[in-house]
Amino acid sequence: MISNLSFKKILPAVLPLMLSAIFSMGQEKTITVNIDLLKTHQTINNFGASDAWSCQFIGKWPDEKRNKIADLLFSSDTLANGSPKGIALSLWRFNIGAGSTEQGAQSGIKDEWRRAESFLNTDGSYNWQKQAGQIWFLKAAKQRGVSQFLGFNNSPPVQFTVNGKAYASGGKTNIAADKYNAFAAYLADVVKGVERVSRVRFNYISPVNEPQWGWSDGGQEGCPYTNNEIAGLVRSINTTFVKAHIKSQILVAEAGSINYLLAASDKPDKSNQVNDFFKPGSHNYIGDLQNVSKTISAHSYFTTSPITAAIKTRNALAERITAIPGLCFWQSEYCILGDNAGEINGDKRDLGINAALYLAKVIHTDLTAANASAWQWWTAISAYDYKDGLIYVDKNKTDGNYYASKMLWAMGNYSRFVKPGAIRVDADATGGQDLKSPLLVSAFKNGKDLTTIIINNNTDDTFIHLNISNGKVGFIRAYTTSQTADLEPGKITVVKSSMLIPARSVTTLKGVIE
Repeated sequence: MISNLSFKKILPAVLPLMLSAIFSMGQEKTITVNIDLLKTHQTINNFGASDAWSCQFIGKWPDEKRNKIADLLFSSDTLANGSPKGIALSLWRFNIGAGSTEQGAQSGIKDEWRRAESFLNTDGSYNWQKQAGQIWFLKAAKQRGVSQFLGFNNSPPVQFTVNGKAYASGGKTNIAADKYNAFAAYLADVVKGVERVSRVRFNYISPVNEPQWGWSDGGQEGCPYTNNEIAGLVRSINTTFVKAHIKSQILVAEAGSINYLLAASDKPDKSNQVNDFFKPGSHNYIGDLQNVSKTISAHSYFTTSPITAAIKTRNALAERITAIPGLCFWQSEYCILGDNAGEINGDKRDLGINAALYLAKVIHTDLTAANASAWQWWTAISAYDYKDGLIYVDKNKTDGNYYASKMLWAMGNYSRFVKPGAIRVDADATGGQDLKSPLLVSAFKNGKDLTTIIINNNTDDTFIHLNISNGKVGFIRAYTTSQTADLEPGKITVVKSSMLIPARSVTTLKGVIE
């Protein structure tokens, strides 16, 4: 009998022989991963997530816990064993509240976790000590190396809304045109005020969120808009920002579904947003405004299954974006909602690999079919029983436990290694006809660095052979997220020109272009 100690001593010597035997048995099933270093696509801007709604409370939790949560989201450091300390998000989204918290029960929003404070007082003055929990996370993100920050509004401040609430009535826009300038001045003040208290400057301001929805049930802060109303508001904000020397870029329009970036018959005055906002000659053209980012943004909700339909819609979007020189697309909010054609249900938390693999497939499809330049998750920290959190917490305002999900680490396969400025290159997998689920492959180069991400949704390990065109790459390390691994680092072992990709995993291969 071989003792555990003896086995550990001989394992390094026999492992290559074991792998060789395994690969010999599976050679006929080896998949070829093809990467063309010269065929390039979009440049990546960022991977991000938002602070809504939990950070207003979690940012006031005991120091040790909130710092550990911040490390998971923002840190690029490694632990003593070489494992990543966090997923190193490159963008953080800050919810600029409309003031429903101050209204309390009178706000009409029953769940206080979905209310939000406002910096604006009823007398028109400002209190920059508000949103303190969120400000803490803003500072924590910057301290850990996050380089991009976005402030977004679900609703204008209640002082400017038609009904005096942070949500609409009857599905109608909740701000009158004569309040656009006041809203714009407020946003300029917020940019400057937040920078004073946090030393964080918002690179982007997103004043409109999912304008296609009615936002009239009091479930959260929200405000609908038509395209014409968005254009009018953005023009006011741009004029104010230019006069006030605010450098923050204005991001539009956070469409509730990517379908509304194209023509949609159900809401014609709220769709076709790519052409309406960025095609010269359009009545609502805002693409030439100084502070408007040459970016159109939308959310991937309700369009991710089945995969054939998801790819078709995203290919159409990519074609539309390409037709307007200089324009790029951001997927700016997503979590798993709905029944997704029976593939996965958004109800109930899932800290395991099932939800993580579905999330990875969505990221992959948005990057490779829609050519998304940025990919942002909805709520980084959730207190709810949905598949909406990277990290989950007890619904306790002062203290509690936190739980990292596999979705956190699956997103980390992208966010930690595909940094701003990386360029997507052609990558695919061939020879996998016998697989139940095809391998999903994407690759990104950044200077001499090459990052290749492979999603294996099959229940068996899969062998791959790497075929690099127009260059040579030395692969040095793999990071795997699976049911038993959280971005676990490991050496890349190649036997007979093949390497193993674990079953039910997301694997990132790091290499150097020689």
